[in-house]
Amino acid sequence: MDPIVIGEILAALMFFGVIGMLMLGFPVALTLGGTSLIFGFIGLQFGAFDPSNLRALAGRYTGYMTNEVLVAVPLFIFMGVMLERSRIAEQLLSTMGKLFGDMRGGLGISVIIVGALLAASTGVVGATVVTMGLISLPAMLRAGYDPKLATGVICASGTLGQIVPPSTVLIFMGDMIAGINAQVQMSMGNFAPDTVSVGDLFAGAFLPGLMLVGLYLAFVLYKAWRDPESCPATPAAAGEGGQLGREILVALVPPLLLIIAVLGSILGGIATPTEAASVGAVGAMVLAAARWRLSFRVLREAATNTAVITSMIFIILFGASVFAVVFRQMGGDGLVHEFLVNLPGGAVGAMIVVMAIMFVLGFILDTFEIIFIVIPITAPVLLRLGIDPVWLGVMVGVNLQTSFLTPPFGFSLFYLRGVAPNSVSTMQIYRGAIPFVALQILAIAILFVFPGLVTWLPGLLY
Repeated sequence: MDPIVIGEILAALMFFGVIGMLMLGFPVALTLGGTSLIFGFIGLQFGAFDPSNLRALAGRYTGYMTNEVLVAVPLFIFMGVMLERSRIAEQLLSTMGKLFGDMRGGLGISVIIVGALLAASTGVVGATVVTMGLISLPAMLRAGYDPKLATGVICASGTLGQIVPPSTVLIFMGDMIAGINAQVQMSMGNFAPDTVSVGDLFAGAFLPGLMLVGLYLAFVLYKAWRDPESCPATPAAAGEGGQLGREILVALVPPLLLIIAVLGSILGGIATPTEAASVGAVGAMVLAAARWRLSFRVLREAATNTAVITSMIFIILFGASVFAVVFRQMGGDGLVHEFLVNLPGGAVGAMIVVMAIMFVLGFILDTFEIIFIVIPITAPVLLRLGIDPVWLGVMVGVNLQTSFLTPPFGFSLFYLRGVAPNSVSTMQIYRGAIPFVALQILAIAILFVFPGLVTWLPGLLY
C-alpha cells in the first residue's frame, strides 16, 4: 500500500487513539506525546514517518519558553490566585450578596456579577468556582434556593473566566491563530498579512462576554418570576443597611480599578497583554497589602499554585507539539483539509462541523487539550476558506467554555462537587448545569448569526 495512504490512516487512528487514552484517565501530556511517538514508530516501519522531523521540537519548546506573549499566562494566574488567597474575592461575594439580597434571585444575581468581575480580574476558573462554592453555596442553600439553580449559577459564573478577558485560553489561542494566520496568508501569496494579536481576541471577546452575563442574569430573573420559591429574597438584618455603602466602596472599587488598569491598558493600546499582566500581578499584591492580608504564607501559596497551574498547562502544550509534528508529517493535515473543504455549505458548513466536534469533545476532554489538539489541525483550513481569525478564536472560546459545564467530565462541576456539602448530590449539580449549557449554545448561535458582535470592537480599536 502507498506510504501516503498508510500515513493518513495512521494519523486518523492516532487522533482517536489519543482521545481513547485520555478517556481511560492517562495523564494528558504523557498521552499526547507517548501515543504520538508510538504511532510515529509504526509509521516509520511503513515508510510513512521520518523521525528527523522530531528535531523541530527543540526549537518549538525554546520558542514557547521565550515567547513574550505567553509570559502573560503565569502573571494572570498569579493575579487570580492572589485575589483568591488574600480573601478579596470572598469579601466581594459577601458584599454583593447583601446589596441584592432584598430581591428574589438576589443571591444568584450577586454570584453572576461577582463571577464576571473575578473573570475580568483573574481568568482562573478553578479558583473562582471553589471560592464561590465555599462562600455562596451554603448561603444560597440556607436561604432556601433550589440546589439545582444554586449550583448551576455558581458553575456557569465561574466559567466566565474562559471567555471574559483576560483569559489564559484566549492568550494561547491568540498566539496560535496569529502564527497560523500568517502562514496561511503567505501560502496564498499575501506576504504582508494583517497581524492578529491577543489584544484583538480580548477586544473581540468583550461584547460576547457581556452578552453571556446578560443571558445568565435573564435566566435568574426568569426563575425569580416563574418560580419564586426556587430563589427567595434574603433581606439584610436590621442595622446592616447603614454600613452597606461603605462595604460596597471598600469591596468593589479596588477590584474595579484593577480591572480598568489591566483591561483598559490592553484595549486602549497602552500596554501589551504581558505588560498589563505584570501590572495586574503587582496590583493584586497591593490590594492584599492594603487590607493587611499580604503575608509570606499567602505569597508562598500564591507562587506555588501559580507554578503548578502554569507547569500543567505548558506540559500539555509540549505534549501537543509532539502530536502536531507526527500528525502533520504523516499527512493528517491534508486529510482534514480534504474533509472540511468537501463538506456542503463551504466555509459555513466547515465551521459548523468543527464547532460541533469541539462541543462533543468538551464532554470528555479539557479545554487546553482540545485547543492544543484541534486548533493546529482545523484552523489552517478554516482560515484558508475565509473565516475571520478573530471571530474563529472567540467562537472557539465560547464553545470551549461550555466544556466546563457538560457532564460527565465538566471541570467546573468537579470543582464544585469537591466543596459542596453532602446534602447536594452530584446529579443535582449536573441537572443545574443543563440550562446554562443551553444558554451557551444560544450564545454560540447568536454569534454565528451576528459575527459583528465579535469583530466590531477590534475593528474600532485597531
